[in-house]
Amino acid sequence: MKESAGKVLMLLENAFPADSRVRNEAATLTSNGIKVTVIALRGRNEPAREVVDGVTVYRLPRLTVFRKLPDSQRSLLGRLLGKLQRVAGYLIEYGYFTGGCLLLSVYIAVREGFDVVHAHNPPDTLFVVGAFHKLLGKKFVFDHHDLSPELYLSRFRTTEGGLITRVLQLLEWCSVRLANVLIVTNASYREIDIARHGAVPERVFIVRNGPDLKRVRLVDPDERLRGSGKTILGYVGAMNPQDGVDYMLRALQHLRELGKDDFYCVVIGDGDSREELETLVKTLGLENHVWFTGFIPDADMIRYLSTADICLDPNPSSPLNDVSTWIKVMEYMALGKPVVSFDLKETRTSAEDAAVYVPPNDEAAFAKAVGALMDDADRRQKMGAIGRRRVDEKLSWNITSRNLLSAYGQLLRTTFPAANAQALPPESSSRTAGA
Repeated sequence: MKESAGKVLMLLENAFPADSRVRNEAATLTSNGIKVTVIALRGRNEPAREVVDGVTVYRLPRLTVFRKLPDSQRSLLGRLLGKLQRVAGYLIEYGYFTGGCLLLSVYIAVREGFDVVHAHNPPDTLFVVGAFHKLLGKKFVFDHHDLSPELYLSRFRTTEGGLITRVLQLLEWCSVRLANVLIVTNASYREIDIARHGAVPERVFIVRNGPDLKRVRLVDPDERLRGSGKTILGYVGAMNPQDGVDYMLRALQHLRELGKDDFYCVVIGDGDSREELETLVKTLGLENHVWFTGFIPDADMIRYLSTADICLDPNPSSPLNDVSTWIKVMEYMALGKPVVSFDLKETRTSAEDAAVYVPPNDEAAFAKAVGALMDDADRRQKMGAIGRRRVDEKLSWNITSRNLLSAYGQLLRTTFPAANAQALPPESSSRTAGA
């Protein structure tokens, strides 16, 4: 292969390298001769520009306008004001990031050059940057992380679509139709983009959120947690309204009501709902059973999850969650941990027999499933072994990344040897009820 197979500019309204999917994609492209530059948001104590594992990162300052959380407890006037604040907040924040990416991309184009703009949503407004550079002969890749209309409905737990949903669908349509190549996380997203936006099937590539086994690997347990003698429960991920951590906490209350009081739940991550969740813990009397670690280094996260006896995926049924794939589930499986989850289409497809599935949004059933696993060490071991085997054979990033190379091979009209090693078919990697 040539020394440089191309240059890619990635756009990410999140932290890099903290975003595991984008980090994995950038690493794969870099290791296959592609020069990758990323524009991301700047976190605390992060430099405005640095090189991370061969990837050049430019960071824009974060801008947060208003709190954007559900407000069902407020008055009608309060809910209306909250909705106006959310709309204004998203318009300002997304407009700021999109405009910042456009200006910075021009600087990068002059200083370093690039052949491809690779936008990770949300927001779906980043197609503006792609459209500008397509006029200059560049290619555009849309990496479809979240279905924006469904994300809105799920985050604010509403069925009222209206004008906002229609605008989000229009922006999504622009992103999909402008893309030379479309990357999605599972077969459900692929089918939706083809049916809803007329995406050309041959240009849509499924790149699942597989764990990087060089990073996610079993280590010695945390001595303090293991020394407690309690069953350790683990959760890692975002803590936003759509993520269901409140369901998990209420399920833990039910677990205590079942007489299963000998547990300790480590909750790893952060998000817009964390303050409300910490208040909920106190309301439910779970202060001695739940620990919010906040955002922590990878090494600590892996150590805590390695210590866990059971891992939890409380994503409730919603328009977004029903068809989305969660990296945390595959990370649990990579560590050989049994999973308890609500019965969602794509979660079942990912985990198969490595998880216990309960009726969606049924907190009492979730608690009973956790309690049953607490009493059955043999079953936990068998489920963990099944999960690890699925990751080794089908779901690790080493395998799922081959479709990313196939997508870039088509885009850049080149061949990447790693893409030819049992490349995944375009329809699905494991087709039972989704991707």
